[in-house]
Amino acid sequence: MQLVVGRIGRAHGIRGDVSVEVRTDEPELRLGPGAVLLTDPASAGPLTIESGRVHSGRLLLRFAGVKDRNAAEALRGTLLISEVDPEERPEDPEEYYDHQLIGLDVVLLDGTPVGELTEVVHLPYQDLLTVKKADGTEVLVPFVSQIVPTIDLENQRAVITPPAGLIDPERAEVAGAAAEEPAEASAEASAEASAEPGEAGGSGESGDSAKPGESE
Repeated sequence: MQLVVGRIGRAHGIRGDVSVEVRTDEPELRLGPGAVLLTDPASAGPLTIESGRVHSGRLLLRFAGVKDRNAAEALRGTLLISEVDPEERPEDPEEYYDHQLIGLDVVLLDGTPVGELTEVVHLPYQDLLTVKKADGTEVLVPFVSQIVPTIDLENQRAVITPPAGLIDPERAEVAGAAAEEPAEASAEASAEASAEPGEAGGSGESGDSAKPGESE
């Protein structure tokens, strides 16, 4: 299994160092000294990492045989690819490689099928799971424990507990309409209580109305 673990950026200095855009959660393992990486385009590699350091928040690497700025600049834009055993797991038990997630069946907590996990979208602030539903439409599910409580690789499924409307927008509209009804009833009861303060059930009943989001 091949994974893209980085992308070479600008040359740094005159001795062949390059900045690298890291695309792995395990840079110490994938981009450490001695690592041999394939490349895209293939003609640029393979490349062996000779040394690495962090400078101003950026990872700088030096590759064997790349001795000057011109050679380093020629590598700009090259993707760095690591060979990974398909059975290998990240050290953190709560982390997963993209290839382990893609293809999982996505189901609700009660087992209701939702669709197939087709892509992992990596954003600076959060990862998203692309789920293709049976009707061909796609939804993006935030990859957080509150919404995706279970990844079951043995049974090849991801269990999700989406908020109303995330999977079926129609449900959000229905929930919103249902929430408005008790609010309107509360307003009417309050108006009646103000007009006829002497009748039983006036202000007391209006205070028990559910607020939107509290009644499920």
